[in-house]
Amino acid sequence: MSASGADSYAPFAARLTAGGLVADPWLDGRPRFDPTPIVLAPAEHAALNAAAEAVAAVHDELASIVLGEPALLTSFFGMTEAQRLMWGLSAPAWHGIARADLFFTAEGIRCCELNCDTPSGQSDAVALSAALGLTGDPARDPNHWLERRFAGMVGAFAARLLGPAAVPTVAIIYPTELTEDLGLIALYRRWLEARGAPIVLGSPFNLAEAADGRLTVFDIPCDVVLRHYKTDWWGERLSVWSDEAPLPDPEPLFGPLRAIARATLAGRLAVINPFAAVLPQNKRALAFFWEQRARFSPGAQEAIARHIPHTLRLEAADRAALAAERERWVLKSDYGCEGEEVIVGAEVDDALWRESLAAAAPGRWVVQRRFEARRDRAGEAVNFGVYLVAGRAAGLYARRSKGATDRAAINVPVCLQGAE
Repeated sequence: MSASGADSYAPFAARLTAGGLVADPWLDGRPRFDPTPIVLAPAEHAALNAAAEAVAAVHDELASIVLGEPALLTSFFGMTEAQRLMWGLSAPAWHGIARADLFFTAEGIRCCELNCDTPSGQSDAVALSAALGLTGDPARDPNHWLERRFAGMVGAFAARLLGPAAVPTVAIIYPTELTEDLGLIALYRRWLEARGAPIVLGSPFNLAEAADGRLTVFDIPCDVVLRHYKTDWWGERLSVWSDEAPLPDPEPLFGPLRAIARATLAGRLAVINPFAAVLPQNKRALAFFWEQRARFSPGAQEAIARHIPHTLRLEAADRAALAAERERWVLKSDYGCEGEEVIVGAEVDDALWRESLAAAAPGRWVVQRRFEARRDRAGEAVNFGVYLVAGRAAGLYARRSKGATDRAAINVPVCLQGAE
């Protein structure tokens, strides 16, 4: 970046960090954010929200289908013992907050995935709205209702345990050794403490059981666990590559899971997002939508065809055709996310593509038809992450990139069309 470019970015970066949710507005010496907003017309915003809600409804139907046919957990989804335990803790309830990643295309809106396990980016989205001066303006800020809807959802979970007037003690459980989501943890804490809820921070390794059946974190009894620790980290940690050495410390976290399970089954604990998110978070769900499409309602079948790219389990696809049609496909592992364990055929050469297909561990991968997202003059596409709370659209997080959305993507504020 030129000196003049850095100087023009500095005031915006200062506004971002002033809110306490963004620690570093730079990444590898370049801006992590773009101060120029994307202006969304009302029809575009409504279309994104409708697509996200339709995709969430399809995932909800999936949960009901699998609840009625539990053999699918192993026969189709290949779940491990710990994953089946997680599913059983709350099935079919899987949802609290999620983020649907959507793109505008010439054929309509496409969804590459629904992150319903540990969705992130909320702190960046809220900080961008604030830095742009949109906070408090529901006509322009797409994240205006996110806090209220999120807090209301947490309150609804807690009310089932404690009654409508009680104030729960909330444990935010996250990977404390990682720093990338500290802004999100701070945001959740701020939102809930503003409503009087005592907050305890910790990791799964800080959980224990109290004599009265409640879950404790650092010996503090808690009513609600706000889970920002991925389900695939609670379970058996197995490599998705057949030619890779076994991962260190692969054992599931049965001790913490046991403590949560006992408190949950005793009616003393609510978990958000519920552990049954282990099913819809699995990208083999996207293949189930297409391979078993007739099992869904007519409305869900329409949503699948309209918004979800054609997806197949790797073992159900024609390997020769995949090898020959590299540029038409994307290879995704079952729990990989945002650039991790995602191989875009159009962005690699034939040798790497064939090597990836050969090394993919059996039962762990899907292939998804690549779609062409709408691009700007610089050749960049925008990933519109629509936040869903209890199935309804409640916020928006935009990232811009030339390739797959990964940590190098630029975060962009979104302004709903109206007065400046």
